[in-house]
Amino acid sequence: MKALEVINFGCRLNAYEAQVMRDQAQNAGLRDAIIINTCAVTNEAVRQARQAIRKARRDRPEATIVVTGCAAQLEPGAFAAMDEVDRVLGNQEKLQGQNFVTPMDSKILVDDIMAVTQLAGHLVPGFDGRARAFVQVQQGCDHRCTFCIIPFARGPSRSVPMGAIVRQIRALVENGYREVVLTGVDITAYGSDLPGRPNLGQLLRRLLRAVPELPRLRLSSLDAVEIDPELERLLLGEERVMPHLHLSLQAGDDMILKRMARRHSRAQAVDLCQRLRAGRPDMVFGADLIAGFPTETEVQFQNSLSLIDDCGLTYLHVFPYSERPGTPAARMPQVRGEERRRRAALLRKKGASVLAEFLASRVGGTCRMLLERPGAGRSEQFALIELDQTIAAPDSGIVNAEIIAATHDRLIGRLAA
Repeated sequence: MKALEVINFGCRLNAYEAQVMRDQAQNAGLRDAIIINTCAVTNEAVRQARQAIRKARRDRPEATIVVTGCAAQLEPGAFAAMDEVDRVLGNQEKLQGQNFVTPMDSKILVDDIMAVTQLAGHLVPGFDGRARAFVQVQQGCDHRCTFCIIPFARGPSRSVPMGAIVRQIRALVENGYREVVLTGVDITAYGSDLPGRPNLGQLLRRLLRAVPELPRLRLSSLDAVEIDPELERLLLGEERVMPHLHLSLQAGDDMILKRMARRHSRAQAVDLCQRLRAGRPDMVFGADLIAGFPTETEVQFQNSLSLIDDCGLTYLHVFPYSERPGTPAARMPQVRGEERRRRAALLRKKGASVLAEFLASRVGGTCRMLLERPGAGRSEQFALIELDQTIAAPDSGIVNAEIIAATHDRLIGRLAA
């Protein structure tokens, strides 16, 4: 009998949940099965999930196919209607092993995610095939950006208690992980639902103190306007917190930001990046940017394009705007599809340029590199490094690397003392 396979789409939170599902489903006795963990951020993400379902059935005709994740939470009937699908589970139901194997009267087990008010932390001992570990600290979102359907797929914001997070990270470090990524849907909202309302900065301070043997801590996407003072102090002064932030910026024009119902202005985003880089010169930034949001003019798009230089962004995650049914933005005057794609291409071209420039600036320096596989890994600033050497490198762990060259998308290094 073939093994259980998880096909994962979307964000880092999905990567964490994929491992939880694998562990839970295997412990419940699921075998010869494919779990497809979907994403709903864009129409393209949903299309790719459907394509993966059809391919999975062709490749493994006897396997049980379970579809879950955000797209399944939002459109359970549409996925259940696919002949290839045996079972559809919601985002809450997918984290309980018995739901993968218990006989059901229909294909669908998807409850009201908006009614969920608590979040339990699952103890995950490791992540198959990964050098870094993901730890969920928060789930859901209470904000209503006009383009985003994810709050309706993930439910309200809820946080994992600090003690459970510390226990999870301590267990991962004991199992050999040298880097942990804190993840969630809106992690800067951490703690608002917990007793005493601790914030993300307080969480980081506690876990860094409680797990001193953890060498590297990284954060997933942050809302720029919600970085609390304690978190900013740690970003500037704690070497174990990696100098790499991914910011949820979305646009660089104030009118478009208002129509998106974002909570920051262009000036606030620029000020944050300049302030953090002034206090920690090795800090690098990534950002999500949407091209062709409804009503966006060419001038407004140029403001987003120039934001890359004004904020000093290095890593870009660019989306052509995608209408999601049920969102306010889908009812606004739309930018033509070909124009969205043109603007996205310009953003990506600029992104490739700034990344290449950043990588070239690293040549001649040294860095601490987390090995993800023999001979390759990531720097503190998340730059991809490949080792060029005849001396065998360790299979895992953190090593010193001298940077001897750069290509358009990676660094070339060699082991240093």
